[in-house]
Order: sequence, then structure tokens, then C-alpha cells
Amino acid sequence: MLRKLVAFCVLFILFPALNGDCRVFKDTPEGSLNKIFKRVNPAVVLIIAVERPKGPEDLKPLATVSSGVVVSKEGEIMTAAHAVNVADKIVVQFATGEASKASVIASSTEADIALLKIGKIPKHLKVAELGNSDNAQVGDEVLVIGAPYGMDHTLTVGHVSGRRHSKTVCNQLRPFEFLQTDAAINQGNSGGPMYDTSGKVIGIVSRILSSSGGSMGLGFAVSINTAKELLLNKKSFWIGFDAYLLTGDLARAFNLPQDAGLLIQHVADNSPGDLIGLRAGGIPVQIGTNSFLIGGDIVLSIQGFPVTYSIDEACAIQDVIGGFTPETTIELSVLRNGKVISLSNKKQ
Repeated sequence: MLRKLVAFCVLFILFPALNGDCRVFKDTPEGSLNKIFKRVNPAVVLIIAVERPKGPEDLKPLATVSSGVVVSKEGEIMTAAHAVNVADKIVVQFATGEASKASVIASSTEADIALLKIGKIPKHLKVAELGNSDNAQVGDEVLVIGAPYGMDHTLTVGHVSGRRHSKTVCNQLRPFEFLQTDAAINQGNSGGPMYDTSGKVIGIVSRILSSSGGSMGLGFAVSINTAKELLLNKKSFWIGFDAYLLTGDLARAFNLPQDAGLLIQHVADNSPGDLIGLRAGGIPVQIGTNSFLIGGDIVLSIQGFPVTYSIDEACAIQDVIGGFTPETTIELSVLRNGKVISLSNKKQ
């Protein structure tokens, strides 16, 4: 009897067009997508980053939406650095509808990852389980949860399409890894988690390479092992400003006393850059295809190392910044209103 039952079932396995059901061999996986989503979704958050008006044409604060994932019971959240690095105010909204203010406590702009700390921890905080991205293989199915175009807690599904490593020559910049995926990624997905089919986070969504700006392109997520190393083990220093590199004709047009400088674009409130006294630009200009803000400070040196286009000297600055901690005394030389001045966070 058992032999006949097995033979009967094999018919339906080999010839699915036949009507029937063979429950002996058919299995409903515990990791079905809807079950995984329900289990891991509570750890995913919506992030609203607000920047104050920067110039005379800006009448209202600029708010951007991104995603993140809770990684500790203390209220630490991983997200993309480009989404929060120069925000003046950050609000995190949980799946329950609860919200809390947050601040950046670690960041690596090179790897595009940042760590937030919320001020008020919800009573039933859900923490994601972090996996081992070294085990991810090309072809593995992955799930991405985020807020594309502000539609929070949206699920998209795809595969690991490739593994890409950065190329670096600086001592402080260890090669980091991106997981390439064909899962749909759009604006607002940045910072959201990429899960494997066991429900463990294996990446933090970073960016998409697309001619349209939408999901018709290549999506990339920073591997979770890279994120853990730079945010949890090392706590990469967050300086709280971004800048436009002036070289060549632009450096000469700004009357720089050297071949390069960092034109400050934005400075986040209460960031180390703000506490040092850096001033951001506020006048938008466009030269060719390049758009940036002028009127702000131009950093000429950091810790005595001049800003330059030379790879060796640029690495010297990067290596110094890579060793910064919250206790570091930061020394900057900047060009402001035609004069070179010194800025520091050293207490008088």
C-alpha cells in the first residue's frame, strides 16, 4: 500500500498539469514570505530627516524620508549615512505608530552607513537579528523592507545578484562590501534592511544605479558584516557636515592659497562640525553640470594636513579622521571672507 501511495505521488510531482494533491511530499515552508515579513517587519522604522532652510530661496525646512532597522535594545538604529548625516532634526517612526527623536552617534560616509540613537525607547521594542553576510551567495533570495516614495513597510523581493568590494588605498579605509540585488529599490528605501529567508539582516540598503532614478537599475546594500564592523565594533566618527571639493580652475576662482579645499555645504545642528563653528553655504550656483552652495567656509587643513587632490595626502587626512573619537580635539584651518582662520573644539 505504501509503495502504491509513493508511486501515485510521484506522478503529480513529475506531471504538475495533472489535477490532484500529494500531501505526503508537499511541504509548506516555515519561512514563507508572509510569515517572514510579519516576524521581522516590527523592527523596521521610517526615518524623517529635516534640514533647516539653507538659502534665501528656501522658505520651508527640507524633509526627506528614508528607512532603518532597530539593532539593539538600547534603541540603536542602522540606516544610510546620506539620509541623515547633515539633518538638523531626525524623527523615527515605528510600525506601531509611535515616534521618537533620534541623533547620529556613528557614521561612515565612505560605506554610506550610520547609527542612530533614539531618545525615547518604545515599551515593546522589536530588535532585528543580524546575520552573517559572508554566507550570502549569488542567487539567494532576499527581502527588502522600506519606504519607497514614503510608502512605509513596503516589501520587495529579489535575489543577491553579485558581491562588490570597494577599492581603497587608505589605511583607515578597509575594503567594504556591497551586496548587489535585483529587488526593487526606490527613493525612501535607503537605510532599510535586506533580509535573508531565515529573517536575518544581511545588508543595509544604500543606493541604486539607475538612469531613471527608479527601480529600473542596480540596487546595492552595504553588507551587514561591514556595517557591524564600522558602526558597532568601531563606532566610526560622525563629523556632521558635507562639502564640495574645490580643485583646479574652481580653486583658483575662489582664490585658495593652495590647490584644493573643501567648500562646506551643510552643517547639522549640534554636530561636531557645528560645535567647532563651521559655517555652511547658502547661495546655490551651477557651473556646468555641477551644483553646489557658495558663501560658506572652505576647509584648508584638518589636524595640520592640507586638503589636496593628491591621493597620498588625501589618505593622510582620511586616516586621521578615521581615528577621531568624541574626545578628539579637532583643529581646522578655514578660509572665511577672504581670511584664513583657525577653528577648534578645544575647550578654553
